[in-house]
Amino acid sequence: MGTKIIAELFGSLLGNAEGIIDELVTTKEEKLNLKNKFKSLLLESEAQAQEQVTRRWEADAKSDNKLTKSIRPLIIIFLSLVFVIISFMDGNMGEFSINPAYIPVYQGLLLAVYGAYFVGRTIEKKARL
Repeated sequence: MGTKIIAELFGSLLGNAEGIIDELVTTKEEKLNLKNKFKSLLLESEAQAQEQVTRRWEADAKSDNKLTKSIRPLIIIFLSLVFVIISFMDGNMGEFSINPAYIPVYQGLLLAVYGAYFVGRTIEKKARL
C-alpha cells in the first residue's frame, strides 16, 4: 500500500537526484558510485519507515484499550464498505456494471491488503523464531 506510494515519490526524487549528479560529477565511475549510494539510502529509509509501521502495529496489539486495538480494522472495514457501496451504486440504476475507473482502485486495494497481511504475517512469524 504505502510502499507503492513511497516508491513513486522516491522514484521521482531519484530521477531528480540523478540529473543533479550527472551535472555535478564528471566521471562515469563517480556518477555510478553516487547513484548506487543514493539508491541504497532510499532503500534503507523505506525499510526504516516499514519498521516504524510494524512497531506501531505491535504497540496497538499490546494495548489494553479496545479502541486502540480495533481502530485500524474498524477504519478499514468502514472505508471498504463505503467504497464498495459507492462503486456498486454508481450509475447502476438499470443493468449492473462496474465503472472501469474503479477497477484499478480495487486492484490496488487488494494488492495492498494482501501484501500487508501476508508479508506482515511472514515477518511476524520470522521475528518470533
